[in-house]
Amino acid sequence: MKVMIVEDEGLIALELERIAQDAGHQTVGPVSTVEQALAYAPKSDVALVDLSLADGVSGAQLARRLIDRYGIDVIFVTGSPENVGNGMEGALDIIPKPFTDDRIASALSRAQALRRDFEGSNAVL
Repeated sequence: MKVMIVEDEGLIALELERIAQDAGHQTVGPVSTVEQALAYAPKSDVALVDLSLADGVSGAQLARRLIDRYGIDVIFVTGSPENVGNGMEGALDIIPKPFTDDRIASALSRAQALRRDFEGSNAVL
């Protein structure tokens, strides 16, 4: 599965990238702005999205666009989960910072299982 990392803090982005790769996923990014995320969206299956991005735009607004326009599964990884608001609708999970490797890997595993089930149910016989 292709996992886009949307995080403007470099060390956290690298840590998320390592966790996703250790769990057997390919990573896209990391990216730190809405513009970058939308440019990489067509190459992604799931996105780990922080609420605060480098361009100041809310990650919740970005998540809404990723879900609606690109069918990307969104998992929020944020220090302020109470601020997700309307972005939560359609998102798979909200993981508060600080996070553990297992918590991120588990959320990605669930996303992969849901994607596999969805694609299997839409298979043409």
